Amino acid sequence: MPYKILKKVSLGNSGTLFEMDILAPLIAKKAYAGNFILMRINETGERIPLTIADYDRVKGVITLVIQVVGKSTLLLSHQNEGDEILDVVGPLGNKIHIEKYEHPIIIIGGGVGIAPCYPQAKELTQAGNKIISILGARTKDLIFWRERMADVSEKVIICTNDGSEGIEGFVTEPLRNIISKDKISLAIAIGPMIMMKNVAKLTSGIEELPRVKTFVSLNTIMIDGTGMCGGCRFPAKDGQIHFACVEGPDVDGHIVNFDILLNREKRFAEFEKKSYDIYKRECKNLKIG
Repeated sequence: MPYKILKKVSLGNSGTLFEMDILAPLIAKKAYAGNFILMRINETGERIPLTIADYDRVKGVITLVIQVVGKSTLLLSHQNEGDEILDVVGPLGNKIHIEKYEHPIIIIGGGVGIAPCYPQAKELTQAGNKIISILGARTKDLIFWRERMADVSEKVIICTNDGSEGIEGFVTEPLRNIISKDKISLAIAIGPMIMMKNVAKLTSGIEELPRVKTFVSLNTIMIDGTGMCGGCRFPAKDGQIHFACVEGPDVDGHIVNFDILLNREKRFAEFEKKSYDIYKRECKNLKIG
């Protein structure tokens, strides 16, 4: 059954970020923070994982945020309201564990990772927690959902690499300042692999800072989303192999061997660029986009 796009809006001024509402009543009914879907745009498309950024059980709608980084996300950005997606499977993965913590929770979102931070902040706030959100990106045009995050946070701190908004620098700077002064029950980091690595390193108890329990979200290669294909496996520091799709996507950031995952991210870079360039040429010839 195809899934209709009900809304599509551009986020920021970068031209690479889009918010989409998709009619998927059965998925919306069961969705929670932490869940993701697998999508196939058309019969020749690849299966891509996207984290559920929001859900409305009454309207039967799930919200996704897409950043154009390759062929499939570029193709998805060319879909419009009223168009249909061939396959959407979910909700997959584990919902986050919700409880009332004694001290505040820090939620760190980097780039498009801000989107999956929102439902986590919302559900944890509903459980009575105090949330401090740190949102980071290369430039202010890649920061989005400021108001949404403010609605579910006691405080929102914005960082940009170029200093165009908020604090100039990386999300680890305000994070270091907070955990050096205040007691924190939990840190959650979602975004680029290098950002999550640096957050997990900072909260691991180095530099005489207190150790803070930390979860990161691993959106690795996923094909079937049920742990059978093995594409999402990731190594832990003790040599054990884990599977992001069935054990995560949110996992203990202190056990992840980020160096191996960072190298793995480069494995298909050449093929991804080739596919992206071919599709862009086809779009130009067909006057798409």
